[in-house]
Amino acid sequence: MNLELTDEQVALRDTTRRFLADKAPISGHVRELLDDPAGIEDAVWRGLADLGTTGLLVPEEHGGAGMTMIEAGVVAEELGAALHPGPWLSTAVAAPRALTHLCDNASAATILAGIAGGTTIATVSFLDFENVAVYAGDVLRGELGDVSDAAAADILLVLAEEPNGTGLFAVNTDTATVTVAPERGIDQTRKQFRVRLDGTPARRLATAAPADVAAVIDDLLIATAADALGAARAVMDLAVEYAKVRKQFGQVVGSFQAIQHLCVDMYETVELARSGVIHALWAADAATPEERHLAAARAKAFAGRLATVGDTAIQVFGGIGYTWEHDAHLCLKRLLSWSALLGGPDRYLAEVGARLTKRGR
Repeated sequence: MNLELTDEQVALRDTTRRFLADKAPISGHVRELLDDPAGIEDAVWRGLADLGTTGLLVPEEHGGAGMTMIEAGVVAEELGAALHPGPWLSTAVAAPRALTHLCDNASAATILAGIAGGTTIATVSFLDFENVAVYAGDVLRGELGDVSDAAAADILLVLAEEPNGTGLFAVNTDTATVTVAPERGIDQTRKQFRVRLDGTPARRLATAAPADVAAVIDDLLIATAADALGAARAVMDLAVEYAKVRKQFGQVVGSFQAIQHLCVDMYETVELARSGVIHALWAADAATPEERHLAAARAKAFAGRLATVGDTAIQVFGGIGYTWEHDAHLCLKRLLSWSALLGGPDRYLAEVGARLTKRGR
């Protein structure tokens, strides 16, 4: 495992960072989309697709770059730092990984090509094994909660129970029998929905083996950890720069030992998270299923610690950090949404501890 980015990965990071700073800044883009149900602007999404970021995980035979989760993590971190609200994680990570883990090339070809080209926005409805519809009479029925980016999506990938097991199905979201209702959470840059399928036509793509579904969930957790790392890095950098220029009692506040300790605490937490994220991104493609899952669980177990970076930064900012106009609260909310995703960190700490104990026997 290489802890340093290659020249190509550095170029991908820098290009993505420049694009987001120029075309999707927090002040002129992110804030304007906080109350937008889709959370997407066509020109920005088209730009991300033109950079090749939507097709990073799409195989080359379908028009994608055929890259690894490490490259996806590079982009995810930059999107997290920019608090980007669009459906990139759903479309560029969750959907391609679901299609490549569960499907053969023929059944998934059209969707993958659309994702790579930026013409198809897709999302998955299964963040756990409980969000499952029922397939009967060639249609889907069921109510699915916590579906990311459903209002922006053209295609919804659904797990559904069949007479002989569980299958993966593709649903067109513009169908009249699909109802999408927003679910408001703490993070307005994350768009969550409840989707109702009431006799909805669907195309069966594949049989959904539990191990393959678990791999998709792990991959999405790992990519979201990279996104959260970016948000933590961004709010830490803001706080450190603020500490260098804000004066109290005739001195910059960064000269006070208490503020220095807070900045060091933030830096330590961010760098510890970075090592875990890098390992998890590597494990998603190169490790055994057990090691990949353990790496994903470790990253999630650390989520609570990473969220404290937002809290600490607000302490450095003082009163201004609590205002709506400042970006610190948006970063904190992004980190809190990561901490809450698929359950709080305690559940994952217990799982990691149990697995490591078992391994040591």
